[in-house]
Amino acid sequence: MTQVVVVTGLSGAGRSVAAGALEDAGWFVIDNLPADLVPKVAELATSSSTSYAKVGLVLAGYDLNMADQVEALREQLDDLRIVFLEASNDTLIRRYESTKRRHPLSSEDLRLSAAIVTEREQLLPARQVADLVIDTSDLNPHQLREQINEHFADTDGNDAMRLSVSSFGFKHGLPHDVDMVIDCRFLPNPHWDEELRPFSGRDPQVKEFVLERDVTQRFIKNLLALLDDLLPAYVEEGKSYFSLAFGCTGGRHRSVAVAEDIAAALENRSWVPRVNHRDIER
Repeated sequence: MTQVVVVTGLSGAGRSVAAGALEDAGWFVIDNLPADLVPKVAELATSSSTSYAKVGLVLAGYDLNMADQVEALREQLDDLRIVFLEASNDTLIRRYESTKRRHPLSSEDLRLSAAIVTEREQLLPARQVADLVIDTSDLNPHQLREQINEHFADTDGNDAMRLSVSSFGFKHGLPHDVDMVIDCRFLPNPHWDEELRPFSGRDPQVKEFVLERDVTQRFIKNLLALLDDLLPAYVEEGKSYFSLAFGCTGGRHRSVAVAEDIAAALENRSWVPRVNHRDIER
């Protein structure tokens, strides 16, 4: 069975980078595809006369017909995932100004900032049907490629749901693209112990300080019980991705230790989470 991933999103949010990452991961990629051609191209790419096991369709993101075409494609294919790339308005403006490129919707009557807002409104239906939304505001091209690889490299389509567990620091801002945020700032903080401060939540002494507290043990036990109910229910509803982020003040100690412990517990439950610590080096 052919796997198909559709990459769409805001102009300047990284569609070309995502296309390159998919191609390097062994996908047959068609870039800058008009939405009107999507059903026909998908039909040809997945027909029995072709040998493509993994097909990536990167859509021209400003086509008004995209949402309808994507929905038609979902009904047509058994294994389809839709990725939507977005970024903040300020980030997109900086990218266009630095590259000196013209936004597809900009004109003498529509300035860059207004063109970005217009496109965001037009693509809202496509974003709402996406299986995975990636906010690239804080990602460089290398980091975006890493995220695409984590989701789509060497996949055989057998995973019921792709699971992401991450940590972050509230003082560095909330992550943009997670399904559930858990605040760990109620736990005792190793930062105030001068001997522990230089270490991170990956180090044994910090793990022991955080995880062996009674309050932490109760918290983890209750959270795992909740996830034992939630994750199978999400799979039953057809959700392809679930991302869980743990936050503490700086994103170096408590959230890292808890995220590592939860990820290990989920692995013991036969899940395969990918783990990322956004602010551990800050």
